[in-house]
Amino acid sequence: MSAEEVENISESREFVTALARGLEVLRVCAARPEGMTLSEAAQAVGLPRAAVRRSLLTLTATGYLSQVGRIFIPTPKVLNLSARVADLPLPRLAQPVLTELSRTLDESASLATLDGKDILYIARAETHRILAVDLSVGSRLPAWCTSMGRVLLAALPEEARNQHIPEQLTARTARTVTDKVALQDILINIREQGYCLLDQELELGLRSVAAPVRNSAGDVIAALNVGMHATRMSLKDVQHTVVPAVIKAACRLKVP
Repeated sequence: MSAEEVENISESREFVTALARGLEVLRVCAARPEGMTLSEAAQAVGLPRAAVRRSLLTLTATGYLSQVGRIFIPTPKVLNLSARVADLPLPRLAQPVLTELSRTLDESASLATLDGKDILYIARAETHRILAVDLSVGSRLPAWCTSMGRVLLAALPEEARNQHIPEQLTARTARTVTDKVALQDILINIREQGYCLLDQELELGLRSVAAPVRNSAGDVIAALNVGMHATRMSLKDVQHTVVPAVIKAACRLKVP
């Protein structure tokens, strides 16, 4: 569905505002397994506290959240929603490609799409746990400082791209690029070369390589990556071995 069609629906009598708000509240709560307060949820979604309170109480009554004092915590029922992602066409097509790539390189491989300012993991084949955070289908990371996120951002026109980049870029490590002009130059380079090599900008000791996944029309619809410990392979070896393997795998993923 195009952006214009979405806008038309949102302005029509068919649009259910309460449902849209509830889904947005559920999305931000699901990304915070430790839970969040009403004020934090309202700030995250940019909606009035009264509307967010109604959504939180409804989600609690239906079992998607539990309330402990002032904190609303996502329940395992939320996982049922993300677990269904694996049954969608793109993740289902990608899984054998990711599994083969992971076995070939003996590294973890993932597929993600752009969702707001985050990337959303929709498929994964894991061999090593390489991040402090445990990644799985449904996990999110900031788009601007991840290899898959930068590939997805690089595919967008500049005006659209800026909508997915936070106002303030906070360094994750001493290597993180936080200058927006420098970041734009990096994205342009990624678009030209057809892949992203991220060296310890998200987490110290982590390197990752990502390439775009395109549909039959040539549009970038997802990104595929491999992540590895920096101690396991030199940058020269990453360029020689991992980069071509990731690009090949992304090209193999035939999407209608």
